[in-house]
Amino acid sequence: MIPLSVPNINGNEWKYVKDCLDTGWISAVGSYVDKFEQTMAAYTGAKYAVAVANGTCALHLSCLLMNIQQGDGVIVPDITFIASVNSIKQCGAEPILMDVNEHNNLKIIEDATEALGSTYKNKHAGTIGDIGCLSFNGNKIISTGGGGVILTNNKEIAKLAKHLSTQAKTSPEEYIHDANGFNYRMVNILAAIGMAQMEQLPSFLHKKKDIAEQYHKKLNGVGDIQFIETEKNVVPNNWLFTIRTKKRKALFQHLKNSGVQSRPLWQPMHMLAIHSKHLFVTKNNISSILYNDCLSIPCSTDLKIKDQSIVIRKVVEFFST
Repeated sequence: MIPLSVPNINGNEWKYVKDCLDTGWISAVGSYVDKFEQTMAAYTGAKYAVAVANGTCALHLSCLLMNIQQGDGVIVPDITFIASVNSIKQCGAEPILMDVNEHNNLKIIEDATEALGSTYKNKHAGTIGDIGCLSFNGNKIISTGGGGVILTNNKEIAKLAKHLSTQAKTSPEEYIHDANGFNYRMVNILAAIGMAQMEQLPSFLHKKKDIAEQYHKKLNGVGDIQFIETEKNVVPNNWLFTIRTKKRKALFQHLKNSGVQSRPLWQPMHMLAIHSKHLFVTKNNISSILYNDCLSIPCSTDLKIKDQSIVIRKVVEFFST
């Protein structure tokens, strides 16, 4: 099976993890956590970065940091990973599902969990809103296995994020807590992996770009395939390569039968029974159209040329029959 998007562990990961094991610093305290936060802030241009256990923790904490609470309404994109909506509901607030291509001028928590390496008008994703969240899950452009980061330019928000993510503990010796905190800390051993991954990020971005260019070249004009357009002033990280076709479901099955992994977009939130009661704001239900038509195909940073050629051949083969 040619996988969709998997981690690329070819740098100093073993070396840095061994250092954690040799020194005994494998949990939530250790130099790699500090280094990872500093590296992420420097790379994205944010003033502060707070490392947490995963992207979902980053989203939940961000909602709390923006004082989202019982009875509030929070606008969230209809096409999103479910963690975005869950984080709102965990605060007791009400999600307002917004179709894509609609606009608002409000306080913004950026769910930039897949966007490391992407910029808009030279500003890194996650630094455009009031708070940004990144994720380092196994399928992301860099991975720590799990892990996430909260980005902000606000010192007080960063300080509070760190405090709440470490059980709101006020004393280094005694167990004194001053708020309802969370065990959302990133552990040192995962931060060590993250440091090694960040060293390789430039090459990962280059590889993703090469993969995207090859797909564009070879699949242009094949069947009814359309590509996702890049907006002006955007530099994408090409995390996933996604095509549009009215034959999405049949193509998915053909690729699966051929040993090629692919994935549709997330099912829009308004289509999920657990969120059907929430307000869905739309004119043309673009979310459902994209869900029905879009399919992501293999683009791992260690994808071999021969394997990409197989994917291309199988896609062309499908539209030729």
